[in-house]
Amino acid sequence: MRKQTMKIMIASDIHGSAFYCRRMLESFEREQADRLLLLGDVLYHGPRNDLPKDYAPKEVIDMLNLRRDKIMCVRGNCDTEVDQMVLNFPIMADYCVLFCGETLVYATHGHTFNVKNLPPLQPGDILLHGHTHVPACEKFGESNFYLNPGSVSIPKEDSWHGYMMLTEEGFVWKDLDGDEKITFPL
Repeated sequence: MRKQTMKIMIASDIHGSAFYCRRMLESFEREQADRLLLLGDVLYHGPRNDLPKDYAPKEVIDMLNLRRDKIMCVRGNCDTEVDQMVLNFPIMADYCVLFCGETLVYATHGHTFNVKNLPPLQPGDILLHGHTHVPACEKFGESNFYLNPGSVSIPKEDSWHGYMMLTEEGFVWKDLDGDEKITFPL
C-alpha cells in the first residue's frame, strides 16, 4: 500500500483581517489540505500597514482556534506573547523545518532570517518566508531558493491575495479563488 503524502497550505500575513482569514480557510477546505502553516503576523496589522478589510482580530482568533489541531505557525514581527495568550496553538517559534524528500525547507517569517541574513542552510535548501507581502520564487547562491507566499490580506507590489500549496510534486502559488499563479516543482 502506497503511503499518501501530506498536503500543506502555506499562508502569511493575515494581519487580523476576518474577511481574508475566512477566504483563506475556505481555500484550505477546498484544497483538502492536511495542515496549515502560517508564516506569522496573524492578528495585528502593524504600524506600517493600513487596516486590512474587516479588521477584527477577535473573529480571526475564533476561526483559527477552531482549527488549532491543523495549524503550525512561526512568529512574525507583529506577533507577541499577548497573541499567544488567546491563540490555542503555538505561534512563538522563530522558525520550523520541513523535509521534502532530501530538500530541507527552512520556514520563518522573514524579518530576522531572509536572503540578506541567512539561517543555517546547505546547498539545495529552500528559505521560505512571508513578511514582504510579495510572492517570490527566486534562486540565490549556487543552488538555494527563496520562496514567499505573499500576503493573505495586504498584498503589495500589485500581487494577489493568496497562499501556497506544498505537495510531493512541489509548491504552487494560488490566489484565494484557487487560480494558479506560479509553480515550483520539487
